[in-house]
Amino acid sequence: MGKSQLPCPKLNLRHQLETFVLSTVHHQSIVESDLPLPQQLQLAWLDEAATQRFAERLAVWPGVTNAFITLQGPLGSGKTTFVRYLLRALGIQGRIKSPTYAVVEPYEVAHPANAAATLAISHFDFYRFTDPREWEDAGFRDIFASPGLKIAEWPDLAGALLPSPDLAIQLTPMDETRRQVHLTAHTAAGAAWLQQMQSEAAA
Repeated sequence: MGKSQLPCPKLNLRHQLETFVLSTVHHQSIVESDLPLPQQLQLAWLDEAATQRFAERLAVWPGVTNAFITLQGPLGSGKTTFVRYLLRALGIQGRIKSPTYAVVEPYEVAHPANAAATLAISHFDFYRFTDPREWEDAGFRDIFASPGLKIAEWPDLAGALLPSPDLAIQLTPMDETRRQVHLTAHTAAGAAWLQQMQSEAAA
């Protein structure tokens, strides 16, 4: 698989924030040594362009290079579409396939913080799992023990074998184009990013 040298996108933060309808579900002051978890935030993607802008914003979060992100929602809610926008924003070129049949699609790209290094990305889709033990049998524990970004669709079908995600994204279709988005951070890194989003929205 080839490596892309695309630079990280330059984002118009004001334009991005105008596309988000934000409401705090649970918010307390975040202190790095003592974070109240989970942290939650609700927003809306009013169209596919808003989905893309959110993905581009997530791509420049420093913690994304070693994060675990889960995506939940019914079929057709836009999970794979979001992942494609995120991987494009991180510099992946060429075809980005759905891993529904392969279960995982691996990628490598130039590390955004270190041009001499590579960023490993693993895109999982557990939709076809019938037993959570398939996760263990497939050797995915080794992938999760290694550095890099991991993204999983249908994580509930892998059961409790998965670690807690830094960021869990729940998509709920409101109509053909709009999506209600519920974000939940289960780690200090994810919670700090949600707090940053709230601070920027309030500025």
